[in-house]
Amino acid sequence: MVSAKEPAIAMSSGLSIALLHCLCLATCLTGPPGQSKKEEKLWPENFTSILNSLLDGYDNRLRPGFGGPVTEVKTDIYVTSFGPVSDVEMEYTMDVFFRQTWVDKRLKYDGPIEILRLNNLMVSKVWTPDTFFRNGKKSVAHNMTAPNKLFRIMRNGTILYTMRLTISAECPMRLVDFPMDGHACPLKFGSYAYPKSEMIYTWTKGPEKSVEVPEESSSLVQYDLLGHTVSTETIKSITGEYIVMTVYFHLRRKMGYFMIQTYIPCIMTVILSQVSFWINKESVPARTVFGITTVLTMTTLSISARHSLPKVSYATAMDWFIAVCFAFVFSALIEFAAVNYFTNIQMEKAKRKTVKSLLEFPVAPVQRERSTEEILMSTDANSNVRKRTNATVQSETDGGSRIDTRHSSIQPPSVAQGSSDISPHSLSASSPNPFTRINASETLSSARATPPAPPSTPILTGFVSQHATAGSPSIQRLLGSRLEQIQTTTPNTLGASAKASAVTPPAPPASHSGTSKIDKYARILFPVTFGAFNMVYWVVYLSKDTMEKSESLM
Repeated sequence: MVSAKEPAIAMSSGLSIALLHCLCLATCLTGPPGQSKKEEKLWPENFTSILNSLLDGYDNRLRPGFGGPVTEVKTDIYVTSFGPVSDVEMEYTMDVFFRQTWVDKRLKYDGPIEILRLNNLMVSKVWTPDTFFRNGKKSVAHNMTAPNKLFRIMRNGTILYTMRLTISAECPMRLVDFPMDGHACPLKFGSYAYPKSEMIYTWTKGPEKSVEVPEESSSLVQYDLLGHTVSTETIKSITGEYIVMTVYFHLRRKMGYFMIQTYIPCIMTVILSQVSFWINKESVPARTVFGITTVLTMTTLSISARHSLPKVSYATAMDWFIAVCFAFVFSALIEFAAVNYFTNIQMEKAKRKTVKSLLEFPVAPVQRERSTEEILMSTDANSNVRKRTNATVQSETDGGSRIDTRHSSIQPPSVAQGSSDISPHSLSASSPNPFTRINASETLSSARATPPAPPSTPILTGFVSQHATAGSPSIQRLLGSRLEQIQTTTPNTLGASAKASAVTPPAPPASHSGTSKIDKYARILFPVTFGAFNMVYWVVYLSKDTMEKSESLM
């Protein structure tokens, strides 16, 4: 029994000894716990030697893989701020983080750290791509408080290079549909010196995710940023073919500002010009002020609207609207000129008609009546009679050029009725101071040439005949046939005056006040036409796809 147990005890003791030896060996290999910490503390002291070893024999004038494969540069963009967009300069500004990644096998290293995070001082010691923005007008790299550059080297030689840039790039705009327009503003970049046979560009995360524009970074005043698209193209030049990366930012203009500043004032100005159609046409100052004021207002609006636009040689949608509004306002002024012109013509015609009717109305021969009155009132002395007779004969020979302005009543003269067929010889012989034969002949001719008067009033005829018979024989011989003329002319004159007072005078010209037919038509035609124009204008431009197509989609 004893001999059987001894081998088992010996085997168990041997296993215990073997396990003890294993534990001691493991303890010796791992070492004490503070030894690894000491080695980690010693690693930064050797970091400089690692960087020096990387740059030892490194030539930053040569691209990675020089003389061998093509260098691939991967890019992506993160937009931190977009805008503003200038229509006058046709450019836009944005603040971005521009990232580039490439592989440089000369910068491989072995070490416990996966990524070497370095500052901007290392950038100047290694090769970097000569990327430039082809349509950039001005690009600024931020240097406050230090150059805003990020440079990292990975263990396998991959390099990440990031810069913060503010880029002002050109944005060609076609303003035909302004202000209902949309634009695709490009950002083009590529290598300045390396053709595609030596260096190419690709998108780091693919075409859809390589450009990031956060929503809070795209709040613009005059535009809405609808999105972006990317493309890659090849450009040929005399130095070779180059790869160009392009990002299109799609912008659509907001109309609120232009509705308030231009469209609504233009519409209200046109409506104001059409208010003058309801003003009486006799109110010339009021309608003139309406017309001239609205025309000047439209001119001011058109000039102010052009201040926010470049001096393009074609008409924009706003220019067409302003031009039509100006035409309506100017037409309203011309309409009033037409109304005033035709109204004046009608008034002139009415005046001519009135004057013509007054000329046709019978008027008493005042001249002869007053000449007779002068003769009848001057029979007291022979000298006075001769003077009055000479004056009457002279007025008859001159065609009745003298008209007395006094209105006196006929005094009954004391003259006797005499013969009417006295010859010029007897007239000159019977007078104490006789007329010459020529004057007597003219007096008788004038008396005989007087047209016969219509039947006169009996009372007046009797009055003249009664007092004519009471005259002296000298007056009868002196006047002769002239007295007969007085007897026939005086009743005719008074009878004609009585008839004129009995005839109804012509009606005054019709009043031309009120509303003109042109105004009545304009009240309907102008508003309807302007409303139809607005309907067509807004339907066409609001339903039209005014978004400018990018070259990648064409």
